[in-house]
Amino acid sequence: MPAAGGIGPGNGKEYPGNLTPFVTVSCIVAAMGGLIFGYDIGISGGVTTMTPFLQKFFRRVWEKKEAAKSTNQYCQYDSQTLTMFTSSLYLAALLASLAASTVTRKLGRRLSMLFGGLLFLAGALINGFAKAVWMLIFGRMLLGFGVGFANQSVPLYLSEMAPYKYRGALNIGFQLSITIGILVANVLNYSFAKIKGGWGWRLSLGGAMVPALIITIGSLLLPDTPNSMIERGQTEEARAKLKRIRGVDDVDEEFMDLVAASDASKLVEHPWRNLLQRKYRPHLTMAILIPCFQQLTGINVIMFYAPVLFSTIGFGDDASLMSAVITGTVNVAATLVSIYGVDQWGRRFLFLEGGVQMLICQAVVATCIGAKFGTSGNPGDLPKWYAIVVVLFICVYVAGFAWSWGPLGWLVPSEIFPLEIRSAAQSINVSVNMIFTFLVAQVFLIMLCHMKFGLFLFFAFFVVIMSTFVYYFLPETKGIPIEEMNQVWKSHWYWSRFMEDIDYPINGDLELSKGGQGAKNV
Repeated sequence: MPAAGGIGPGNGKEYPGNLTPFVTVSCIVAAMGGLIFGYDIGISGGVTTMTPFLQKFFRRVWEKKEAAKSTNQYCQYDSQTLTMFTSSLYLAALLASLAASTVTRKLGRRLSMLFGGLLFLAGALINGFAKAVWMLIFGRMLLGFGVGFANQSVPLYLSEMAPYKYRGALNIGFQLSITIGILVANVLNYSFAKIKGGWGWRLSLGGAMVPALIITIGSLLLPDTPNSMIERGQTEEARAKLKRIRGVDDVDEEFMDLVAASDASKLVEHPWRNLLQRKYRPHLTMAILIPCFQQLTGINVIMFYAPVLFSTIGFGDDASLMSAVITGTVNVAATLVSIYGVDQWGRRFLFLEGGVQMLICQAVVATCIGAKFGTSGNPGDLPKWYAIVVVLFICVYVAGFAWSWGPLGWLVPSEIFPLEIRSAAQSINVSVNMIFTFLVAQVFLIMLCHMKFGLFLFFAFFVVIMSTFVYYFLPETKGIPIEEMNQVWKSHWYWSRFMEDIDYPINGDLELSKGGQGAKNV
């Protein structure tokens, strides 16, 4: 590991415990909370291309599209009305994630997941039976609230439940669920679009009830995390739960560290204000930059071009389906690679390798697209071998994203925050993610229309920036117990200047109450 960003082995604490069937099943069920986010991502793009849906709710958009069919592949999808409808969910998710911080902290991670499932279920019902545009918008707001609650609580739940040696693999189950949700939604969109009578879009939108029910019912069956139970004063119940989760009776050291972290967090009266303290500077930086960078990898522009290129290869009307199935399958498979390697190779290795892989692919694809599409946006007759090469590099790019910034963008922020600011900081993480998802969705088509193939290079530039940031400023968090993560920052060449011995004792003991007392006076 390079000295620039690497750390030592921390304080050497190794809590006893096993990967028990109980914690494995709990994490798998909780990770399914990602299905609602993935299903919505996959379903919304497909529904807005269905003619019956456009004719019923966005007739002017449909008429404009029919009257001004263009050969310019850069600009033919430039419709801000539909873009606003699609991306409005992310604004609702942003607001919900802020409210979810209080719910997650005071009522527990499990109840926050339950609220997310119920809100998403209500939104799916309203959208499936929508008769007017206002019902669609109201339904999407409820979907957004559900996504905000789920995305705020699920990664925290997984990071707290998992044994520290397997935390990365179990947490990435959330991203795996997102990719599966996207793949399933795309296949269903294709099938429902062929239903005679033009009501297939109702099944697509209403089908969101299925993942909503999964997370709703699942959250009722799940145990709460020992961290959350201690935080809410259920100390003895938390000790018994920790023994069951770890599969051993010797949990005293981990339990006492959890209690010490909880005692420190109770002294913090204003976690939102505390985020601005100097000692939380590295945490706040990561909570903002990691989700920001995740949305600036260029995954949107890559996925946009996939159907065009698959059509060129000769799939014809099945181009969209084949694009969704092939890239979706690559997405799922690469996420499985990340699950396998994240706790063996480390977070930094995957971040950096994925960055290099995406950068090379973006440069190749930009050159190929620019050479054939030019500035007019009309590719003419593309040789099949040419399109096959581009599609191959697109798949390699998707794989690079799916085992690096895709899952790690959720994993790393959820595991680095101390308990006293964990819920608030995770809300910042989700909010920034939703803000940039919304902004990219709003300006993507405009930028594509004006920057053309140069948009690939635009995002490639940010891949260079984010990879450089990871190399120098993101320490390795593999194998570090979540309540011992403060030592990561204490040992870092740059972030250590923001740490003080009174806040983070160098001997590794979690005597954070002194830091908490200082925090109280902010």
